[in-house]
Parts: sequence; structure tokens; C-alpha cells
Amino acid sequence: MKIVAALLTLLAMPALANQPTLYGRYEYIKLPQIGQTLKAKMDTGAMTASLSSKDIQRFERDGEEWVRFRLATASADDTLYERPLARISEIKSRAEEQGSASRPAVARRPVVDMEICLGGEARTVEVNLTDRSHFDYPLLIGASALREFDAAINPAQRYIAARPQC
Repeated sequence: MKIVAALLTLLAMPALANQPTLYGRYEYIKLPQIGQTLKAKMDTGAMTASLSSKDIQRFERDGEEWVRFRLATASADDTLYERPLARISEIKSRAEEQGSASRPAVARRPVVDMEICLGGEARTVEVNLTDRSHFDYPLLIGASALREFDAAINPAQRYIAARPQC
């Protein structure tokens, strides 16, 4: 009987090793390419990550499309950041954001590839740029980025991960 129990335990170990890392509803995220650590909302209902940005301008450099922007956060200075444009996303606004129940409006947002650090892990993910200054959290981490981190979210917890160490 002990041999059977030991074999069952060994068989279960790979399944345990593939468990996602658990994070809280809110975590600190470091953005090394812009030198900032921000509070972020982990949002499984959003597809892409969003960074609070302002003065967003598309331009061309060496035949490629780029985007420049400033952070739209309470502690932001006037630094201008530039990143290659990955794509333009179309985001549907919720009806309550529009003030009517008509068809959702579509916002076109520039998307850049950006390295983000969560706990001790770093990944490059797509981040759309939009003014989130009216929200409590300047950075939103969506489902596609959460998949990159093999993350699961416990909405009852906050700041489970250590401060970013990448």
C-alpha cells in the first residue's frame, strides 16, 4: 500500500509543478524601460495591459512607425518616452462609460512592446497607451500579460508578490 501511495505522489508532482503563480488583485510592477515602479491592477477582464499616458503622438523613424508619450501619473515628471509602435488596438468602451446603452464606441490606441517586471520575473508584453489618470491605478495588467507570467489572481489578496526585483 505504501508503494502505491508513493507512486501516486510521484505522478501528481508534475501537475503540482505546473501550477500558476498566485498574485493579488493589485501588485507593484516595474517598467525598466521607463525607470518606474507603479501600482497595477491585475484585471482578468481586460485583454491587454494599459499604461496611463498623455501627449501621445505617432511619428516615423527610419521608415518605421513609433510613438512618443509622457506618463499621466501623479508623480510623473515631464520626461518624453519613445517606443516602436507594435500595432493599433481597437478597444470597445462599455455602455456605462458612454452614458447610453447604444452600440459601444471603439477607441483606437497605440500599442508598444514593453518589458514589465512582476516579483522576480520579467516578460515583454503588449501595452496600450491611454490616459488612465482618472483611475486609481496607472497601470492595468490584462489577461494576455497574465498568461505570459503563468499567473492566477486571488481577488481577495493585495500585493502578494515581493517588490519587483528584475
